[in-house]
Amino acid sequence: MIPPTVRNATAADAGGIVHIYNHYITHSVATFEETPVDAATMAGRIAEADATGLPWLVAERDGRITGYAYAGQWKGRCAYRYSVESTVYVDPDTTGQGMGTRLYAGLLDELRSRAIHTVIGGISLPNPASIALHERLGFVQVAHFREVGFKFGCWIDVGYWQAALAGKPRPAT
Repeated sequence: MIPPTVRNATAADAGGIVHIYNHYITHSVATFEETPVDAATMAGRIAEADATGLPWLVAERDGRITGYAYAGQWKGRCAYRYSVESTVYVDPDTTGQGMGTRLYAGLLDELRSRAIHTVIGGISLPNPASIALHERLGFVQVAHFREVGFKFGCWIDVGYWQAALAGKPRPAT
């Protein structure tokens, strides 16, 4: 099997991304969104990440998007500018093939190159596969919030995992 190509996302990838994401919206608690999104909405989200200088990556195999990962601002206040929240989703048909690890490792490399200091990943619980992915990449659990989400008629806990990346803030120019 040919390994996927990991590259920067473009608006043209939005349709492939929503195909993956909408599966998680309608069939899981991995996201707390409850209504499927369209390609135009997703293209706007990609553009927003680009406008803030943060990476959005896709994995592509044989012309098909098989996963994506991105970082968003952790909080809006200036002092948080070196901290981001990370997200990764893999096509359900390609789980267990190392795609999530490859995408996430690429995202972390991109964040290091941007002098990001802290990466925070939120995980709806229980989710042993996501926990294992985060911990394999050096994240440690720093929080567990009980019953903070409500989806599919159930209360859902959320845990946060954090990784500190090497690098210091660049001086302002």
